[in-house]
Amino acid sequence: MQELTPITVAYGDGIGPEIMEATLKILMAAGAKIKPEVIEIGEKVYLSGNTAGIDESAWESLRRTKVFLKAPITTPQGGGFKSLNVTTRKMLGLFANIRPCVSYAPYVDTKHPVMDVIIVRENEEDLYAGIEHQQTPEVVQCLKIITRPGTEKIVRYAFEYARQYGRKKVTCFTKDNIMKQTDGLFHKIFDEIGEEYPELEKEHWIVDIGAAKLADTPEAFDVIVMPNLYGDILSDVAAQIAGSVGLAGSANIGEEVSMFEAIHGSAPRRAGQNLANPSGLLLGAIQMLVHIGQGDVAEKVHNAWIKALEDGIHTYDIFKEGVSTEKVGTKEFADAVVARIGQRPVKLKAVDYSQAKEAIKVKVRPAQPTKIETIGYDLFLYCDDRDANKLGKALENIKSGDLHLTMITNRGVKVYPNGLPETFCTDHWRCRYKGNGGDVKYSDFIELQKKVMEAGYTIIKTENLCKFDGVEAFSAGQGA
Repeated sequence: MQELTPITVAYGDGIGPEIMEATLKILMAAGAKIKPEVIEIGEKVYLSGNTAGIDESAWESLRRTKVFLKAPITTPQGGGFKSLNVTTRKMLGLFANIRPCVSYAPYVDTKHPVMDVIIVRENEEDLYAGIEHQQTPEVVQCLKIITRPGTEKIVRYAFEYARQYGRKKVTCFTKDNIMKQTDGLFHKIFDEIGEEYPELEKEHWIVDIGAAKLADTPEAFDVIVMPNLYGDILSDVAAQIAGSVGLAGSANIGEEVSMFEAIHGSAPRRAGQNLANPSGLLLGAIQMLVHIGQGDVAEKVHNAWIKALEDGIHTYDIFKEGVSTEKVGTKEFADAVVARIGQRPVKLKAVDYSQAKEAIKVKVRPAQPTKIETIGYDLFLYCDDRDANKLGKALENIKSGDLHLTMITNRGVKVYPNGLPETFCTDHWRCRYKGNGGDVKYSDFIELQKKVMEAGYTIIKTENLCKFDGVEAFSAGQGA
């Protein structure tokens, strides 16, 4: 007899308790071998004074069971409350967000009846690293963090997912025509790892035209992998294109712990009325069953759910005259799915999880020795005088060792030397100092900073200009 798998369960806020109750009822009726362990997170915890929305005992449960089925929660407005989802993803290393976006036409309205796309979103890095600073009265900055290990994990996961589930193609979305270092690294690693999967078709799209293609012709895509911000936006877009964000579930996969949830919110206005559609959380729970090695149960639940849709048993949000046969509440929808366990859809495509034998594991390649040369520095200055030529001429007279001024940019655009008078400038200046070739001395840079400050300028921050294995790894100024 198979042992019960412990899972951590959070009933959440708003409609959360209702849809969790419905979901667990269906799972148990299908024979899921799980042992739920309930924790309290969300609004009550926030309002008790815990700005993270989760306490130590809940963390202990998550780290012990390593499986988290989570209903939506409510984050109170204001007061410095932190996003529990972001906190959980980062603290537990949930690097991959997996979002199936499937059409169920004609039972769920969509303009794209054959859509079947998997969005694989990097879940920890990019602009969501959350490193932001106000640097001058006029300028704030958010750092975009893309790492080789983080990108390798998510890209390899996408290819392994495609291989395990019999997919044919993996697509990468980036904006590396503009962000040549960060998105350029993501694209480069996609190409490198893709060579290890010769049986799969590979392609890359610039994210803006890729998004347009996804909205217009989603059937052209299969598995799409992308950095965090693009994935956050386009996974919701894809879910809505497929029919409804309310029907979408997602998996957040880590090396040790994984979290499964609906993508919609807690909808407090609908709470306690037996109206909410539990499908999003149920589909997240189906991904959970596959992850913990109960693909046979996942298949039964998923096919029963599709059969209920096919039979026209619909909650208010997808009910449509002429298509639906019965408008039901949360509890009644759960009962309808339970009644169809063991059945398979007739008109819609049935699912098959027989190929999902075990959770996907990915490994990062060992770091390779790299030769690093520092050939200069960028000094970022606060200066409220908007005259780029005046600033440039003053800084040209400030030198240290081999370091000398080569360029000034404002908002990334070169304004000195030979800038255009039409270029708008703020109070935030990037001043590039380089040597005459080869490594420059850090002691010269320290001396340079002293001279710049003695001249009355405020240094906000500095960045090293480096070559990695002989290749310059920093952006040029626009117009340089």
